[in-house]
Amino acid sequence: MDANVNLDAIVERMARYPATLRAAATSVSREDARWKPSPKDWSILEVCCHMLDEEREDFRLRLQSTVEDPTRPWAPLDLSGVAEQRKYNDRDLAQVLTDFESERARSIGWLRSPRPVDWTLAYQHPKVGPVKAGDLLVSWAAHDALHLRQISRRIYQLALRDAPGMDAAYAGAW
Repeated sequence: MDANVNLDAIVERMARYPATLRAAATSVSREDARWKPSPKDWSILEVCCHMLDEEREDFRLRLQSTVEDPTRPWAPLDLSGVAEQRKYNDRDLAQVLTDFESERARSIGWLRSPRPVDWTLAYQHPKVGPVKAGDLLVSWAAHDALHLRQISRRIYQLALRDAPGMDAAYAGAW
């Protein structure tokens, strides 16, 4: 057991994140939530769909698997082209956010369940090498922040889109 993992602090931030995600994602119109600065970029809605899929299919399941049996193979996860395949941009943002809140509540319940966890247990990933349970936990929490930054960038880009030829330098450096 690694005493350096502050599980309570990490879980508390993760528990609060759905409200943060909802606030950021719904700060724009329905149309703007679907807007993409280029075909290769994700819209705000697509980011939220990805967050939901990751909550269901990645972090919780892989952390549970690693804690229970680090030798058990993880289910494959292929994210290439997933936004198009799963038609992320055709979904209803409000429903996606509600589903994310529900899945995150399940995750928080599992994370808060009383049991000792050895955060140093490691799954031997075929591409990246050993991934400790603690690495998964930290990555899960950091994943929230990375996608919040991505949504913030889209909101910034919307401001520039809606004022062609204007400069946002006065706002500060992005």
